[in-house]
Amino acid sequence: MSDVAEDEHLLDLMRTAAGTVEVQLERLLSADTQEGEKVRPKRVLNAMRHGVLNGGKRFRPFLVLQSADLFGVPQTDAIRVACALECLHCYSLIHDDLPAMDNDDLRRGVPTVHKAYDEATAILAGDALLTLAFDILSDPKTNDDAEIRVQLTSLLARASGLGGMIGGQALDIEAESRTPDEAGIRLLQSMKTGALIRYACEAGAVLGQASLDQRQMLVRYGEIIGLAFQLSDDLLDVVATSEQMGKATGKDAGAGKGTLVGLHGVEKVRAMLAALVAESDAILIPFGERADILRRTARFVAERRS
Repeated sequence: MSDVAEDEHLLDLMRTAAGTVEVQLERLLSADTQEGEKVRPKRVLNAMRHGVLNGGKRFRPFLVLQSADLFGVPQTDAIRVACALECLHCYSLIHDDLPAMDNDDLRRGVPTVHKAYDEATAILAGDALLTLAFDILSDPKTNDDAEIRVQLTSLLARASGLGGMIGGQALDIEAESRTPDEAGIRLLQSMKTGALIRYACEAGAVLGQASLDQRQMLVRYGEIIGLAFQLSDDLLDVVATSEQMGKATGKDAGAGKGTLVGLHGVEKVRAMLAALVAESDAILIPFGERADILRRTARFVAERRS
């Protein structure tokens, strides 16, 4: 099979997984009230749906599903974890787009939630998606083993909180007035972007009750993918068009934000991405052919065009 054919196969897998995730998200974001709820206010619910059900590659859910598959966990047993993570990720995007943060008008090629609705509704929609993520993880429908549910919930809380994504966002805001050095940029990116991607990979190992060694391999793979994702994102901010990305580009340079692309240039960053792909290949060797999709995913991240 040629590289092009394999890439198309991976994209087909990603599209199929995204469709499965969309179906489940549609159910979770329906107007039907759940136990303990009195009503789901229509405007906030519609804003949540706008922020979640508007396309996207569903990359983090895909990583959950593929990492779980590595340990023989069927997709039906991992889908709710994948959706919980996507709800939390979409909450972060809604809040990132607000005028007080990145002040973006477009997300995935459509108006951001605060543009389609208003700022107050966007804040509430993000808050509701955040809490929904933990509601999903703590529900016995997600996994009948309470210890696994606790692990998944605790890990996501840490990945998304002050020592993870939120902390990374705070460092990112600080970086607008004081450009960090390379170590600072790497720390910021490992928290803001990398933490949820690392969680996606570790969650699959938790669901599969992997050994400690196997779990650590998936954590490191997730760290590599997280860094590669951010590097390629920074690269695309420089070389891609707004039409390709579905959002404004060139914003990092305009805001004076420090990136590894800004420090080292385009070609050096491309070399760094190639090295990360090679490292991910090496880490996955113990899993043999079962990890082929994860290997291809690393290459996809490093070479993505949008």
